[in-house]
Amino acid sequence: MIHPRSDQEPEIGFAARAPEPDLRDPALYVNRELSLLEFNRRVLEQAKDPATPLLERLRFLTICSTNLDEFFEIRVSGLKQQVAFDVASPGPDGLTPIETLQRVSVEAHALVDEQYRVLNEVLLPALEAQQIRLLKRAVWTPRQARWIRRYFNQEVLPLLTPMGLDPSHPFPRILNKSLHFVVQVEGEDAFGRDSGVAVVGVPRALPRLIALPEAVADGPNDFVLLSSIVHAHVDELFPGMNVTSCHQFRVTRNSDLWVEEEEVDDLLRAIKGELSARNFGDAVRLEVASDIGDEMARFLLEKFELGPADLYRVNGPVNMHRLAAIWELAARPELKYPPFVPAVPKRLSQATDVFDAIRRGDLLLHHPFESFTPVLDLARAAATDPNVVAIKQTLYRTGSDSPMADALLQAAKNGKEVTAVIELRARFDEAANIDLATRLQEAGAKVVYGIVAHKIHAKMMLVVRREGRRLRSYVHLGTGNYHAKTARAYTDVSLFTCDRELCQDVHDLFQQMTGLGRVTRLRKLKQAPFHLQHDLLELIAFEASEARRGRPARIAAKMNALVDPTVIQALYAASRAGVEIDLLVRGICCLRPGVPGVSETIRVRSIVGRFLEHARVFHFHHAGQDLTFGSSADWMQRNFYSRVETCFPILDERLAARLRDETLETYLEDDTQAWVLEASGKYARAKPHAGLRRCAQVDLLARFSA
Repeated sequence: MIHPRSDQEPEIGFAARAPEPDLRDPALYVNRELSLLEFNRRVLEQAKDPATPLLERLRFLTICSTNLDEFFEIRVSGLKQQVAFDVASPGPDGLTPIETLQRVSVEAHALVDEQYRVLNEVLLPALEAQQIRLLKRAVWTPRQARWIRRYFNQEVLPLLTPMGLDPSHPFPRILNKSLHFVVQVEGEDAFGRDSGVAVVGVPRALPRLIALPEAVADGPNDFVLLSSIVHAHVDELFPGMNVTSCHQFRVTRNSDLWVEEEEVDDLLRAIKGELSARNFGDAVRLEVASDIGDEMARFLLEKFELGPADLYRVNGPVNMHRLAAIWELAARPELKYPPFVPAVPKRLSQATDVFDAIRRGDLLLHHPFESFTPVLDLARAAATDPNVVAIKQTLYRTGSDSPMADALLQAAKNGKEVTAVIELRARFDEAANIDLATRLQEAGAKVVYGIVAHKIHAKMMLVVRREGRRLRSYVHLGTGNYHAKTARAYTDVSLFTCDRELCQDVHDLFQQMTGLGRVTRLRKLKQAPFHLQHDLLELIAFEASEARRGRPARIAAKMNALVDPTVIQALYAASRAGVEIDLLVRGICCLRPGVPGVSETIRVRSIVGRFLEHARVFHFHHAGQDLTFGSSADWMQRNFYSRVETCFPILDERLAARLRDETLETYLEDDTQAWVLEASGKYARAKPHAGLRRCAQVDLLARFSA
């Protein structure tokens, strides 16, 4: 435990003279949902930035769209549930759930309108100028139209099932985020029915973007949307009838799994049962073609039990994410980020024995600038080394066809004692994690699904190896998941160590997760849900006490989200004492910096660039001791109270200094991809420095490629 110094020097500084503000005043907090929408605005700005390669701009646009899908599936659905249950209590920002929903609707509609404006007025014309075209029905040549008709008849029509609506054919169950058309027709069918309305669902097995073959294309990269193909030939689904209108629509549903963990005896079976229900949760948003009539829009809203505020009219494909396929299909590398080869530290690249390399001293990796391969190498070496007797690992997200999973399966087959703590409730990865858990169990590994009411979010691997007459432990601790693909797209930190106390802490934590026993104080690791928040508050309070005594005091921290009001209040108090505080918060930030008398010394930046900023790194000056930590946890209530998290110290002073430089100071100098949070809760681009502009991610790529 870290305690403040006990010397009795008098406290000085402006905080003692300033009137005491109420640090719980709602005016001092940004609404978390509105802050998340602000983050998506910053992502959208990348799509508008001419300095970003063109195909990457399209990719950022589709990422913004996908983020918004999840926002509705999880956050908006949660707000709607609170309103349905008459939850009226406001959050720290003072807004009630219904007030938040109203504000969210205004902001989300504006964001969606801007997305489609950017698509239609900016990106599609820019892509066409580069001979990458998304062809609308009106511009198909006769030769293209003939090929598309053949494609429809051969590949699409056999899979379509139009549903005419009448008393024996009620409105069908619509799968979450699936593509459908609502069609109005005139005339009687073969059975004398004249309902006038049908629904056409488009199977997910069909590709949503089709590249025209060279024989009919007018350029090297001509594409057609499946929605355009179906729309052009929808009359063939209703022979003898007159189609008067056809409009695409998509409904977004509540996708948060609900499992009453204390009431089930098998969590895996319960989650399996809930996965199918996710596709048919309560509707929360309806997207329709912009030219749909008001009467038909009201008809669909009524069927999904939604109100006018839940309707989003869009001028383009209802699922913009499908356009991401253009990035993959267009062979135009000059319109993408240049490729890079992640570096490997010399000690690891020249080592024939990864265990020997770790014994020679702690190792730090900064992904994706440095390769994730050494993490896989440790697992693979442990799986085949005859001296390794046990491997324990937490798994939150690994991805499909995971090399990390393959290593653990091989270790189990080789007779190692393999323990995998798999978090089944990793949102949207539940099915993959269930499959992994099943395969590991079949291979003979011990599989634990976590702890009731607590997600296992810590990233830890423990390898126990017999060396002579003793057992030695080796540990990997990380800020990111054991996911080889995202390790090339997310910035994260890995630490390899065989420090005896850190290894014992990791061992104790695994014992705690898999067995039974009281909470014990760890030696060097900080752990949620028991001590992490308390320890962080102590560290913040110590900086405040130093500042009051007129001594240097500074906090610099990087994270994905800052939400916890208790920590925010502690940061406000530290700022009032005079602590210099620099925060790099990629996504949600509920703190308001720069408020006179409250947060004047706090600066908040968000970096949005090529790589998703995912690392959590915390630094405290601590009277010149320069305490630096990596962590799996953001500063959110869920991380402090309802997740198992780790916060690990960087004990080697040289590595700690390097980590501060690469993850904090370099990013604080960024004036290219940085956004500065204002007291209003809005973000503005960082002002460029005099002279050469700095881009942290580009600088780090250059540094590690040298």
